[in-house]
Amino acid sequence: MNSVVRIDSLDQEGRGVARVDGKVTFVERALPGETVEIRIWRRKPSFDLADVVRIVQPSALRATPPCPHYERCGGCSLQHLDARAQVASKQRTLEESLARLGRVQPEQMLAPIHGPAWGYRQRARLAVRYVAQKGGVLVGFHEKRTHFVVDMNSCAVLSPRLSALIMPLRNLLSAMQLAARIPQVELAAGEAVVAMTVRVLDPPGEHDLARLRAFAREHDLDLYLQPGGPDSLRALQPEQPRPLFYRLPEFDLELHFRPADFTQVNYAVNAALVQRALALLEVRPGQRLADLFCGLGNFTLALARRGALVVGVEGSAELVARGEDNARRNGLASRARFRAADLFAAPQRVLDELGPLDGMLIDPPRQGAHALVQALGASAPARLLYVSCNLGTLARDAQVLVHDKGYRLRAAGVVNMFPHTSHVESVALFERTGGG
Repeated sequence: MNSVVRIDSLDQEGRGVARVDGKVTFVERALPGETVEIRIWRRKPSFDLADVVRIVQPSALRATPPCPHYERCGGCSLQHLDARAQVASKQRTLEESLARLGRVQPEQMLAPIHGPAWGYRQRARLAVRYVAQKGGVLVGFHEKRTHFVVDMNSCAVLSPRLSALIMPLRNLLSAMQLAARIPQVELAAGEAVVAMTVRVLDPPGEHDLARLRAFAREHDLDLYLQPGGPDSLRALQPEQPRPLFYRLPEFDLELHFRPADFTQVNYAVNAALVQRALALLEVRPGQRLADLFCGLGNFTLALARRGALVVGVEGSAELVARGEDNARRNGLASRARFRAADLFAAPQRVLDELGPLDGMLIDPPRQGAHALVQALGASAPARLLYVSCNLGTLARDAQVLVHDKGYRLRAAGVVNMFPHTSHVESVALFERTGGG
């Protein structure tokens, strides 16, 4: 039975929040202030999940999604909300998470970092599914709440050069003998080159290899095959692939990466984030800094370019090697050093070996840096910048830093790395005020 409800707010997943007979109900693609008719599709003991059947009274902030696949695709969840309102909602979510989960409040809310709302994704992992009824394969993102692949021919958030490959890829893979044994294709765009990695469950025969090579030549791609895990990645066309890199123009940096390496998908916003990070840290020549969870040197090399002596610490030996190579390429090997260490298993040992520091940047994965912040002692640096991709773990770690380690939360703000999704990246500046 359908119900008509008023939407009170948005949750962290971008869903509208309402109450039906006193029970919390999360409504996909509904906005605060709207009156909507809903249909509940799943009941839980403490909450229900619902879809919008009809919008009775729309919000003034409701937007018409330009993507024809939006209703089915699980890639975006907020195209129905005005782009500026999306950013404001994420900023409120950050404040609420810090207050409710971390019991902390920033002294200053920073202006949000945002960039182009469309065509921003420079890499994507596209699902591939053979569908006999369609006469071949589908290439794209999964439908919301299912493992089916959306029947799509373009994507509005992919960069135009990646979106333009979707239909040619469908035609290519549909004609391959191995069509039913290819689960995904990953696209990664550098400044000058697009790399395409084809995941295969069986070795392709000569017929398929010839088609793949011809496709790569036609579309000016560097082609890789991945028959197993990331270590199995190998170049197919050309055998000596061209350099894959992105730039940080303000710092005169060119960062090289491999197709399977982690890099931010939104180059414009990433560049703005690096600028914000260095401004907040107030980097000066000669300072001793640490960049923890440093990856291939995205922040490390910018810090070094400003004259600091930086140690980047990363758990992946391959990314450490990439960081060292990037330091050499950019003439920063004397100021930027990299080392491999497990910051989850042995943070105290790493901190002891780093010695006294003037500042620290932490950019952990989704699980946060709980063990690391707990290991900080009285000699911890006066200034710590935390770049987060998970509001829950940021709030948890902020609670430790403020209530246990003597830091103040000087400033925080969102980074809209993924427009039209509920994903919230953020940055928070902590300053030391006393002993640990």
